[in-house]
Amino acid sequence: QVQLVESGGGLVQPGGSLRLSCAASGFTFSYYTMNWYRQAPGKQRELVASISRTGDSTNYVDSVKGRFTISRDNAKNTVYLQMNSLKPEDTAVYYCNWKAPTKDDYWGQGAQVTVSS
Repeated sequence: QVQLVESGGGLVQPGGSLRLSCAASGFTFSYYTMNWYRQAPGKQRELVASISRTGDSTNYVDSVKGRFTISRDNAKNTVYLQMNSLKPEDTAVYYCNWKAPTKDDYWGQGAQVTVSS
């Protein structure tokens, strides 16, 4: 079965950095675009970043452009989100996402990122 397992969240001061990882299994990882979403308290879940199956195309929500970098290692079936210059408004639960050809959405368990002094 499909599994997406996130790691790397935590508490960081404003201006700090964190790297999230998502280990995928149960599907042919290298065939598909992968996504990172986040959901802040009281807000809707939003798409933060996407990466094509080969990694040569990436997209970001405007609020993280220039600060976050999505990448992948197809040999390790893992997608990453490097987050730099973190701001308090980046505080959220971050989710790894795969949209299957069946249109089903698969989600990781979520990784809490808290940016606070």
